[in-house]
This record gives sequence, structure tokens and C-alpha cells, in this order.
Amino acid sequence: MAGRSESRATTLALAEDAAFEGLDDPLVLEFATERQRVLVTRNSRDFARLAREWAEAQRAHAGMILIWTLDHSEFGEIVAGVERLLGEWTEEQWRDLVVGL
Repeated sequence: MAGRSESRATTLALAEDAAFEGLDDPLVLEFATERQRVLVTRNSRDFARLAREWAEAQRAHAGMILIWTLDHSEFGEIVAGVERLLGEWTEEQWRDLVVGL
């Protein structure tokens, strides 16, 4: 696969951690960025806006996967899609990349 590398990007999972419940979207993106983690979210509308704002401000992030078409109940499809996307680009290539699933 083109662009594939031994070094794969890593994701950030916050949904099941009660400590992050209610955290504002910009803080979630900052948290992911500080830890160099690709952020995966179904909150595509808000995070697409944040990605645009960060790009306009020339702020870098570690990447985002915005889930537009899959429902929460389609967990297997989400996991398979995220794994496929993470394998397509190196960690360095994920920087500032925003893709839809």
C-alpha cells in the first residue's frame, strides 16, 4: 500500500474515560495534539470546524478521523475503517491530516 510504514499513527480514545466527560471540543483536540494522537470522533461537524480554525491559525495537530456515515452501533465497521486509515499514512504524514470515514 502506498505510503505505508512500519511506524503507524496512534489514536486517542476518550469516550469511555469519565475524567473527560463534558470536556470542550477545543480542549479534546489540544489534549490529542499534546500526546501526538490521531483524534477519532463522530462529532464531525464540530471537529471539521475546529480543523479549519486550526489550519487558518497555522496550529498543527496530529490528525483527525471524522466519522460521518457510521452509527455508534456499527462498532466493527468503525474499528475496521480506523485501522485501515491508520495504515495508509505514517505518523508524520498524519500531521494536520483530516479524513472522513
